[in-house]
Amino acid sequence: MKNFNYLILLLFIGNSFMASAQSGKQKKADRLYNDLAYIEAVDVYKELIEKDYNTTYNQSKLGDSYLKLSSPENAVFYYAEAVKDTSISPEYYFKYAQALRGVKRYDESKEWLKKYSSAGKNKAEVDELLSKDIADFKIKDNYTLDKVAFNSGYSDFGAYEHNGVTYLVSARDGGMSKKNKVYSWNGEPFLDVYQLAANSETVSSVTGDINTVLHEGPLAITKDGKYMYFTRNNYLNNKEGKKLKDETNNLKLYRATNNNNSWGDVMDLPFNDTEYSVGNPSLSSDGKTLYFVSDMPNGFGGADLYKVEIMENNMFGNPVNLGNKINTSLDESFPFMAKDSILYFSSNGHPGFGLMDIFKVDLSKETSEVTNIGEPINSNLDDFAYFQKKGSNLGYFASNRDGGAGSDDIYGFNLLKTLILKGQVTDKVNGEPIPNATVRLFTPDNKQLAFLETDTDGNYEQEINRNMKYPIEAKHIQYKEMTGTVDSNNTDDVEELIYNIQLDPIEDVEYLAEINNIYFDFDKSNIRPDAAKELDKLVNLMSNKYPDLVIKIGSHTDKRGSDQYNVGLAERRAQSTYDYLVANGIASGRINAHEGFGEREPAIACDLCSKEEHQLNRRSMFSVVKMK
Repeated sequence: MKNFNYLILLLFIGNSFMASAQSGKQKKADRLYNDLAYIEAVDVYKELIEKDYNTTYNQSKLGDSYLKLSSPENAVFYYAEAVKDTSISPEYYFKYAQALRGVKRYDESKEWLKKYSSAGKNKAEVDELLSKDIADFKIKDNYTLDKVAFNSGYSDFGAYEHNGVTYLVSARDGGMSKKNKVYSWNGEPFLDVYQLAANSETVSSVTGDINTVLHEGPLAITKDGKYMYFTRNNYLNNKEGKKLKDETNNLKLYRATNNNNSWGDVMDLPFNDTEYSVGNPSLSSDGKTLYFVSDMPNGFGGADLYKVEIMENNMFGNPVNLGNKINTSLDESFPFMAKDSILYFSSNGHPGFGLMDIFKVDLSKETSEVTNIGEPINSNLDDFAYFQKKGSNLGYFASNRDGGAGSDDIYGFNLLKTLILKGQVTDKVNGEPIPNATVRLFTPDNKQLAFLETDTDGNYEQEINRNMKYPIEAKHIQYKEMTGTVDSNNTDDVEELIYNIQLDPIEDVEYLAEINNIYFDFDKSNIRPDAAKELDKLVNLMSNKYPDLVIKIGSHTDKRGSDQYNVGLAERRAQSTYDYLVANGIASGRINAHEGFGEREPAIACDLCSKEEHQLNRRSMFSVVKMK
């Protein structure tokens, strides 16, 4: 990401490297690198490697240069060679892990993070990175994306809308930057702020005194439209401010006043300093707090997020660091305060998909955790500059995912309302709802996503993501298991996805009716009172729950008596069972057969049976012929 990197790395230049090479070419390469002229530095470092001069060092610097240019595929190539040298600084294990993540080689990235941690470096922070898996970020907010029509052939980012006017930061050749004046970091013109009126296709340089010959943007505008807060290199009143020893011109925050739609009266904010950078403004919804990024001293490392109170009479409070839950030892930037105290920001220090990802956190809740907002907003490259329009689910962010050579483009997004999966679990035979059925939903790689239980009406619901396929499973103790697939593709225009489930009853009459066996006294075939209670349950099942259920009856005896006698006794028991059901309203045609099996199929196989075992063998049983 070309121009995002200027915003981050001007904020935090990082450790300098002492040039140890003797040749003038080595000194030239390192000077170009330290001057942020990475494109030119790359060519010189390659020449030195071709001459086999300081090979490991120059490979590592090439990796660094390509990482600055947001070209992780090239960085991976050179880091892979450099880390073969066991004497190299463990810091390069971490850089190599970063680059590997940028090319989606996540498992390898974790291995190099482990090596970095083993070297005793930032163990707690590395452990957090290792503890998270990409799968953890899959089920997040639902977005649809489109590249906007006002992208140019150069880097574009920081889209922001106020009162129908869209502002953006761009390196296009139309602002104060001249064609022959380019930024040595990436070979593009310097950044300027542009605007696009509502219903217009014309992008023009913002009016007034915002743009200069150096970098400007991004920005934020107060609710009343009176003031614009914006980022710029240290440059005021047509004069460049003091540079650091390494000739770096840091960033500052400025405020301009709207005078008849022209921005002027630019003032330097009081917490700026020539020794560190301040930039990337965002305003709270009430306009009383300004959020920004800075590498000022006593932070957590890299660029951190801060807030400052805006008071009356052009006064400001003291900047307050947002703390180590949000800030890491690497870089956080591009804060955007949305409604309901939701802060969006970009970071390469929290676990993510690649280089720079977009995260969110609810500042109104102390227990709120930093959350990666997932795909499709985030990618394996740099994703940043999130902005959501007031009172709308529409907004913008920037990414270099498709730009080639690290070029940034603006994407429009629609934050779709949560998709709710809803359904009812019913009996396939009679259509009745099934309470207390369990419904399990799985991710596409078969990890359990949700374990649900239907309510008294058989209903269930679960929040899911769009454009995915989820395996689903439904169970109930009285029904056969059902498996299927919930397809949430092509659901952008709906907020609910209905997936009803029908379960087949198990073909077990005793289980369905929740009845005990029908038992008989010794040498008797009459229906006992306890048996009548159980048969009444069967009558209820066949009359009310399954009016088309067809069964057959099988009756049995104990071992006492001859085979012939026991067959006759069993037939009499089957007949009495049949007669009871018919007498209580069950049509005879729904009893397919009533047979006596004598002692041939005992429940308890025994030679010297006890009294209790004999009783268990004197019974009538039921089986399903058809359910419907």
